[in-house]
Amino acid sequence: MTRRFLAFVSLVGLSAVSCGAAGAADIAAGQAKADQVCAACHGKDGNTPIDPSYPKLAGQHRDFLLRALMDYQSDARKNAIMAAQAKTLSKADMQNLAAYYASLPGQLSTRR
Repeated sequence: MTRRFLAFVSLVGLSAVSCGAAGAADIAAGQAKADQVCAACHGKDGNTPIDPSYPKLAGQHRDFLLRALMDYQSDARKNAIMAAQAKTLSKADMQNLAAYYASLPGQLSTRR
């Protein structure tokens, strides 16, 4: 292998590691924000919403939850209540919330 190729591989590896560290979510911060903002409607555990039409968030995929929050914030996904809530969140808040709810045990399953 050439030196140039090895230098490229090293640079790509370092940038991948630094991007992963910078994008890391804080589950504890997500829990604190969830207790403040989300628990009133979706339940403290993310499995017991106050209305059966509200989704259970616990155990959902992190990327799904993050995309949903981003879409509510940008009005790409329509729901007046969620849009109002999402507009108050920072990107870090959304990442932390998604990581927190994804870390919880969910009650949703697929029967085969």
